[in-house]
Amino acid sequence: MREIAFIKQNKEKWLEFEQAIFGKAKKNPDEMASLYIHLVNDLSYAQTYYPKSKTVVYLNYLASQIYQKIYKTKRTERNRILYFFSEEVPLLVYEYRRYVSYAFVLFFILTGIGALSAHYDLNFVRLIMGDAYVNMTLENISKQDPVAVYKSGSNWGGFIAITMNNLYVGAQCFIWGIFLGIGTFYIFLRNCIMLGSFQYFFYQQGVFWESVQGIWIHGSMEIFAIVIETAAGFILGASILFPKTFSRFNSFKMGFKTGLKIFLSTIPFTIAAGFLEGFVTRYSKEMPNWLNITIILGTLSIIAFYYLIYPRFIYSKLSSKLKST
Repeated sequence: MREIAFIKQNKEKWLEFEQAIFGKAKKNPDEMASLYIHLVNDLSYAQTYYPKSKTVVYLNYLASQIYQKIYKTKRTERNRILYFFSEEVPLLVYEYRRYVSYAFVLFFILTGIGALSAHYDLNFVRLIMGDAYVNMTLENISKQDPVAVYKSGSNWGGFIAITMNNLYVGAQCFIWGIFLGIGTFYIFLRNCIMLGSFQYFFYQQGVFWESVQGIWIHGSMEIFAIVIETAAGFILGASILFPKTFSRFNSFKMGFKTGLKIFLSTIPFTIAAGFLEGFVTRYSKEMPNWLNITIILGTLSIIAFYYLIYPRFIYSKLSSKLKST
């Protein structure tokens, strides 16, 4: 069957699926499961005969939305917050995993550009960080305490101020996606360049390991969260640029809702990073190396597992359940 005929034959049915997913009509989980089976059959046919077609993308999107709706309506008497973090967000991250990949690729490229810029221009770090901050850091290095800046202020004061600032940066990464993703890219660019150049600055001063000990105790979660928040911003921007079969406004609403959920999921990690920076990082110099490395690798493993490994696991688990219904 030619693709045009296939679309014409099933168009009305797919529009009905859209109404079931995004419309006001309520369907019970069994009805949704039946819709899912029909849709999977159409998707399998399209993948076989039109593998590079936009029809495959469209049907795959509908199928993913249906199984999310099934398990959302089946979660009676379940804790809403638990469901949000244990299933809803991981499924969204899996569905939009390419945007997470884009964000990570950009992170390494832009951070590398920051480091290279600092390598070839000795004044680049001062341009980015400001003379006052660089001079203070040089003074701390001369006192053999490169990251002494993290010891300033009280534990609670530092924790609150740092957390609020990081939440603000994360919100910018997401919200500025409304400018077709360009705003998100700008915020991300600025932060990556700053990180890469400043980290290379410590390398130039011969205190790279000392800076790693101080910065990455909290930085593993903090920076990783910013990457995920950037992906959320790109999702928002893409929803405006690429509405697919939906109206641009409806696509924007779905993109905003999806990006917001992913952004909200990073808040616990951002708070945890702020806590570490306020209460733990200040003692990094006195810590034994094994403890320092354990904290860095431990925090990195937790957030990496949640956003990179767990989504695939929960997707496979729920897909198996759906096929058995």
